[in-house]
Amino acid sequence: MGFFPFKAPFLFLSLFLFQALFLFSHQTKAAEDFTNPFNNVTSFTTTNSVEATARMLAGKCNWFRGTWKYDASYPLYDSSTCPFVDPEFDCQKFGRPDKSYLKYRWQPFSCSLPRFNGLYFLEKWRGKKIMFVGDSLSLNQWQSLACMIHAWVPNSKTTVIRTEALSSVTFEDYGVKILLYRTPYLVDLVSEKVGRVLKLDSINNGNGWRGMDLLIFNTWHWWTHTGRSQPWDYMQERNNLYKDMNRLIAFYKGLTTWARWINRNVDPFKTKVFFQGISPTHYEGRDWNQPSKSCSGETAPYFGARYPAGTPLAWVVVNKVLSRLKKPVYLLDVTALSQYRKDGHPAVYSGERGGTDCSHWCLPGLPDTWNELLYATLFG
Repeated sequence: MGFFPFKAPFLFLSLFLFQALFLFSHQTKAAEDFTNPFNNVTSFTTTNSVEATARMLAGKCNWFRGTWKYDASYPLYDSSTCPFVDPEFDCQKFGRPDKSYLKYRWQPFSCSLPRFNGLYFLEKWRGKKIMFVGDSLSLNQWQSLACMIHAWVPNSKTTVIRTEALSSVTFEDYGVKILLYRTPYLVDLVSEKVGRVLKLDSINNGNGWRGMDLLIFNTWHWWTHTGRSQPWDYMQERNNLYKDMNRLIAFYKGLTTWARWINRNVDPFKTKVFFQGISPTHYEGRDWNQPSKSCSGETAPYFGARYPAGTPLAWVVVNKVLSRLKKPVYLLDVTALSQYRKDGHPAVYSGERGGTDCSHWCLPGLPDTWNELLYATLFG
């Protein structure tokens, strides 16, 4: 098996490839539309051009282009009365002094999101199984949805199971089970004689995703981890073992393997599939033109017309892979709207986690908006 070291020329070539991919994606038509057999929903990808998006939608509502509005009726639940919130996300419990970040509602430019109704959700999904698949951002969104529903039926019997790999909240009176399958790369990470191997073309994990009525996938953050926080020793593709490679290239390969699994295993008449999108981090204030800052101490969203850091290349990869899918997958395109929420992270108010967390999100908080968008897409 050959080893492929991580070298500067390869990095340059990889970055050039993705820059070219980015430019190409903005020169082609604004979206790759395909008919979704469920609920007459059309899956689409978006570009940074508001004008192109407006032309593409031609009277439809683009839930993902809009602005943040202060709304005194928010949040949608109280973390102190929700039994599902982990300490790492419960910012109020662990001393965050401000509360304005709880009060922002996402307002699309051309329409309004339907108000989330947890009882309606349970009735429509009675007897169904919903699964979030991915990393701790999926954990964030899974707990958010459970809390949003619980606020509507606080006296409903629930059963909670928590394990490292698979967790669930079941609303027993309705037979609705909301599961979380923890797998940070979607593709397989296995222990072998040579060490811990991230298999870019293997996805045996997928056996645990079968039989669901709704799947919401997410991956990206762990693809950037290096050093001690990197959980693998080698990457593998076919019979080739690599010490490292450009992480965007690896991400593209892994996501392509996931797309192949979707094409082969998902019956769109039985299972609805979503991809959560790329959740941004706010460790570097230069991303919003304040280079001396991070998310720590931020109490308001960024309100500029365009987020200074621009579109993450990981977003380009996701859109490229989704555009080639043969089965319908709806993109929850949360990247741009989440970039504005530099105020929404736990920072130092994350229980016993320690350090400054500018990656995950407080609950209540931004993941509630992701679930409002999910709700709007399913029922709006």
